[in-house]
Amino acid sequence: MIPERSDHVANRKRLGVKGGRPPGLDKEAYKRPNVIERCFEAFKQWRGIATRYDKLALTYRGGVVLRAITIWLEAVGDTP
Repeated sequence: MIPERSDHVANRKRLGVKGGRPPGLDKEAYKRPNVIERCFEAFKQWRGIATRYDKLALTYRGGVVLRAITIWLEAVGDTP
């Protein structure tokens, strides 16, 4: 997932055939972690979720579900 370093590329070219083949880059697979990271950032915008003030897992989960609903409503366009 991490782009190949330039010194690795140069070393592989220097070795020629013995340098191995370059790692393939699947652009769609490279995009997926970014989507997940952005989703976690959207959840952490709520202070209660980011700091975990809730004592019980049930109330914390309720906050996460509530935030998921508000994110979904914003995406649909029902919330100003």
